[in-house]
Amino acid sequence: MDRTAPEAIMMTRREFLELAAAMTIAPSLAQGEGKPAASIPRRKLGRTGELVSIIGIGGAHLGRPSAEEAIRIVRTALDAGANFLDNCWDYNGGESEVRMGRALQGGYREKAFLMTKIDGRTRAAAARQIDESLRRLRTDRIDLLQFHEIIRATDAPRIFARGGALEAVSAAREAGKIRFVGFTGHKSPDLHLEMLRMASANGLRLDAVQMPLNVMDAHYQSFEQRVLPVLLKEEIGVIGMKPLGDGHVLESDAVTAAECLRYAMSLPVSVAITGCDSLRVLDQALDAARAFRPYAEAEITALLTRTEQAAQGGVYEQYKTTQHYDGTTHNPQWLG
Repeated sequence: MDRTAPEAIMMTRREFLELAAAMTIAPSLAQGEGKPAASIPRRKLGRTGELVSIIGIGGAHLGRPSAEEAIRIVRTALDAGANFLDNCWDYNGGESEVRMGRALQGGYREKAFLMTKIDGRTRAAAARQIDESLRRLRTDRIDLLQFHEIIRATDAPRIFARGGALEAVSAAREAGKIRFVGFTGHKSPDLHLEMLRMASANGLRLDAVQMPLNVMDAHYQSFEQRVLPVLLKEEIGVIGMKPLGDGHVLESDAVTAAECLRYAMSLPVSVAITGCDSLRVLDQALDAARAFRPYAEAEITALLTRTEQAAQGGVYEQYKTTQHYDGTTHNPQWLG
């Protein structure tokens, strides 16, 4: 894998749009001949062979409503054909996984592509968190496990060190507890590129990478410009997150929620994760996915022109510019 000049991998806006269109599989074909059709378009998750819905349900927001409403959110999404579920070992003290695990009973596990994340950087911490996630989620396998919050220069070296988290993940994968492996982060494209380099150097073939992709990111410390082309070149599944920046993007008054979701899905991502803390918000996301039509190049140019000034300095991307969203910074014990 040639990582000598990752910055040299460039794609035009038109190439992005053409690739996103090519990746999208119509709802009538998404579940295969002879099976019920999904109502949400699906895309390939990198080279895994899996098809995932273009909209995914974030796990962090499931801690905000009542447990019963959270369960309804998950099941309503799965019934509608949104099969990608996001979660993390640390979300809401584990309650997000507990609620999702309850929602997946009664046949719903078979409808879901289930992803969760761990914070542990040591073998012991990672192994414990994997087993705790499996127990909370009430499943014997996690479809995609991701190293969470690659947000500091020490994260990748600790994961790949002797006695590091990769050893636990590799053992869990061999035991059939995990199908695919990836990582997430929200802080810096440089840290993502270094994690990709170290994964290659250590023989880890990553299946997916998760990062912020939205109308503000396109202008400031951009994952879209610097990391996305590398993932596409390497056929690594792209998981976009924070399409609304946890609501902060809307505070700019430069863009609407519908425009944010459509922009995120117009990129060549496998899935765009959005947080839904009510059935009303879920309906908004599902409607955007059902009606999805990729932006034309001229439309994206106009949208980015409109948001350029507001994006300066990362004002509406606090996950990049502050420590407010850095769970492992506030809880270093999670790292092990």
